[in-house]
Amino acid sequence: MKYALLVAALLSSCAPHQIHAQSNPQRVEKGNCITEGIPEIPVELGDRLLRYQGIRRADFDGWLANGQGAIISTRFGDTYQAHWVNHPGDARQQLTFYTDPVGSVTVNPSRNGFAFVKDIGGAEFFQIYYFDLDTRATQLLTDGKSRNEGPVWSNRGDLIAFDTTRRNGNDSDVHIVGLDGKPSKAVVERSGTWDVFDWSPDDSRLLVRQYLSDEESHPYLVNIASGAMTGIGDAGHKTAYNEMKFSRDGKGIYYISNETGEFAELHYRDLATVFMQRLTANIPWDIEGFTLSKNGQYLAFAANQDGIDVLHLIDLKSGHEVALPALKSGQVDSMAFSADSKRLGFTFMSAVSPGDFYAIDLAHPVLERWTSSEVGGLDASRFVEPSLEHFPTFDQVAGKPRRIPAFYYRPPGKGPFPVIIQIHGGPEDQARPLFNAQIAFWVNELGVAVIMPNVRGSTGYGKTYLGLDNGFKREDAVKDIGALLDWVGTRRELDAKRVGVFGGSYGGFMVLSTLTHYSKRLQAGIELVGQSNFVTFLEHTEGYRRDLRRAEYGDERDPEMRAFLERIAPTTNAKNISAPLFVAVGANDPRVPAAEGLQIASAVRANGNDVWFLEFKDEGHGFQKKQNRNHFDAASILFWQKYLLPGKGP
Repeated sequence: MKYALLVAALLSSCAPHQIHAQSNPQRVEKGNCITEGIPEIPVELGDRLLRYQGIRRADFDGWLANGQGAIISTRFGDTYQAHWVNHPGDARQQLTFYTDPVGSVTVNPSRNGFAFVKDIGGAEFFQIYYFDLDTRATQLLTDGKSRNEGPVWSNRGDLIAFDTTRRNGNDSDVHIVGLDGKPSKAVVERSGTWDVFDWSPDDSRLLVRQYLSDEESHPYLVNIASGAMTGIGDAGHKTAYNEMKFSRDGKGIYYISNETGEFAELHYRDLATVFMQRLTANIPWDIEGFTLSKNGQYLAFAANQDGIDVLHLIDLKSGHEVALPALKSGQVDSMAFSADSKRLGFTFMSAVSPGDFYAIDLAHPVLERWTSSEVGGLDASRFVEPSLEHFPTFDQVAGKPRRIPAFYYRPPGKGPFPVIIQIHGGPEDQARPLFNAQIAFWVNELGVAVIMPNVRGSTGYGKTYLGLDNGFKREDAVKDIGALLDWVGTRRELDAKRVGVFGGSYGGFMVLSTLTHYSKRLQAGIELVGQSNFVTFLEHTEGYRRDLRRAEYGDERDPEMRAFLERIAPTTNAKNISAPLFVAVGANDPRVPAAEGLQIASAVRANGNDVWFLEFKDEGHGFQKKQNRNHFDAASILFWQKYLLPGKGP
């Protein structure tokens, strides 16, 4: 009982203790939290949320070179940290202890240690560190000031290649750094955004990429000693290269790209003859990731089939596919073979399981579960698995209405159920049927149906679909939400008069834009760290990402595009928002500055609307710290109870 009261107190620790008139809501600052217009969170709600907020997941980061288990990332305190697991079912031993989460944990292929990245307060000026498992010492490898990402180990384990903004704060160059304490040195210094894929087997060359957008990138071979760069592929065609690795003999490269069709296929290219082989031409879906065994015998990859991953394993010596144990519907991530090539490790998560580290023993093959993450004492059999639906939208393909895919979580019972439409960010992203504690609470405890659409512009459905919302076509994606509202109206079990919208980042923009178009058909909306005006967003986002976002949203320096972006901006059309709105921001957000949330909250409040506002001073683009996330989740539920579910309060 003491623990329940403590968590409830933390949930309400930064909320004002009375409701103020929306015309001039009191701004309350407590610790790292700032609120406007948010009432006190009831203790009863905190009690109901406890178990859902205790759910955690474990992500596989890589096998140790000495064969003594693997490194995983999970959370036992406030943030995700690196842990060591020695064998299946072993107790997890925490290795890093920071206030901020660690990420991009990359295990050394030859030595007993791993690299990781960490920022401060969500500002995303990441630094790269090395953790030596023999001495348990941590070493800073980067300059402590610039943004550094994507560490890739050399095969000898003595060097890391990574991308950094150290030169001018805007361009991302490729550097190499060792474990000897010396500063990193540049390998690629050119304008734009560059990152690293792989080292050649003899560590003399790098595979790098110039990234322009999710629709276009250009890969190169770099001779480390001379700096000479050789282009790979046809630079005259707009192609996306997502992942590349050298073959184990160094004679060729395996890579994922859409250079030969609509989808991202797995290819092999001989570097001497330039002969290219399509390895997955028979799979009409995107290949999301792959990995090679160290002995060169096996290649594993995951195919994203309408949002659900299917794991494949090829024996490269015979060319035949190896039968694998069946996995449930879900997502496979972070695949890697053990140093002895006897096991394939990966993270697996589904709609009814939060995510854990699994491995396949290739000798049998047998599925091994290495971790079993807690689900807060809840009955996992009650978690709802969504159905895959396709609803018609406003335009046509081959003379028939285009159909938009969506995952639909239906609560138990007959309904009619209120509805929350959750819109993913990106926009180059995809809603997947993965476990989400927030959605589980909405469905199981509030009796709300949740629909996650993959509107045009989503990944996973081919490059034509990906480009359907670009530039002047931006609001076509919003029309897809209008079509979804029509579809909701055709379902007897859904209450079309009680619909809310929720989204973060670009999904936050979609929430705001949806409210400007369909406010009379919506009861409420929650937007987290979203853009409220693409012009002000592009002018104030961090310089290292500005051109990348212009490639997607349009260049605000062009007068015609600027006029269009201003015309469709939620701030311009705030007068059309009549539904209650909840805006949440991170003060340190380098992607979507907090001012984007402040300006839309002010504009909508000027209409006389109810607007709740929440800001965390120690967060950036999204809320990574458990206490902050818990508070946001609780406040969101209170918001739904007031505006979407009247009479359903705790």
